[in-house]
Amino acid sequence: MEELVVVALGGNAFQSKGERGTIEDYMRNASYAAKAVVHLIERGYRVVVTHGNGPQVGVLLEWMERGKDVAPPMPMDVANAMTQGWLGYILMQAINNELCSRGLLDRVRGVVAIVTRVVVRGDDPAFQNPTKFVGPYYSEEEAKRLAQEKGWVMKPDPRGGWRRVVPSPMPIDVVEWRAVKQLADSGWIAIAVGGGGIPVVREGCSYRGVEAVIDKDLASAVLATLLGAQRLIIFTDVDYAYIDFGKPSAKPIKEMTIDEARKLLEQGVFGEGSMAPKIRAAIYFVEHGGKEARIGHLRKAEEVIEGRSGTRIVPQR
Repeated sequence: MEELVVVALGGNAFQSKGERGTIEDYMRNASYAAKAVVHLIERGYRVVVTHGNGPQVGVLLEWMERGKDVAPPMPMDVANAMTQGWLGYILMQAINNELCSRGLLDRVRGVVAIVTRVVVRGDDPAFQNPTKFVGPYYSEEEAKRLAQEKGWVMKPDPRGGWRRVVPSPMPIDVVEWRAVKQLADSGWIAIAVGGGGIPVVREGCSYRGVEAVIDKDLASAVLATLLGAQRLIIFTDVDYAYIDFGKPSAKPIKEMTIDEARKLLEQGVFGEGSMAPKIRAAIYFVEHGGKEARIGHLRKAEEVIEGRSGTRIVPQR
């Protein structure tokens, strides 16, 4: 059977910086993601796709807040499920159309998006220290009122204004991973754990949704491990992981072992709001049996896939 690759798409798969986030923006950006997926299909791989939802879940939360007098707002787990359907549909369209344009529809049985739950621990320390900014910006006065009315944790965002913060617990399992595997093994391109997955806590044989945001790269790494994937490719909006990123002394990292990656991570080389979660995800995946992880720019997808661009994380040299 062909090797299985998990492709983790960043926010730029739907909306690039400076764009308003129209459906035209989404479809245009999704077409780049579709080219990456179909290039892998063309090379003989089986593919599972994951994606982020940061800007989109923020938009939903703002819609809910603005429309709260007309319709009751939904909790974050429901908002995440809504984005999985919304963005999954856009990716399904884009991938199907790219397969069609290349005459490759006969290579797969189809493209399907799965509403996916990701299990976290109810006692995860993240629940005691919410750090993930979500939703719209507020004045300090509004933020304090919302904190009192709704019990939200509100903090000043370094980018300006006050925003709600929610926990970002560690993913430990994917409820629907066997369905994803069955689809991938039988020739489907599956889209799963959108936005890091719907966060749920296991209670006996039941699940309970929680107000949290799971890092989509870590969730992708957990899913890839459960599926027994050989490779994890994380697409983002930079071409490499860097030492001294953004400085004149910036140096791209073309390859590193998980030990080297862990050491640089501990030294604070990678930004917590950007590259660090991707490096953690790569370490997790390779440490748990993956052949390699790659991190690179979505617009250079073919070069990343073929090893001509991007950072490779491997078990050892």
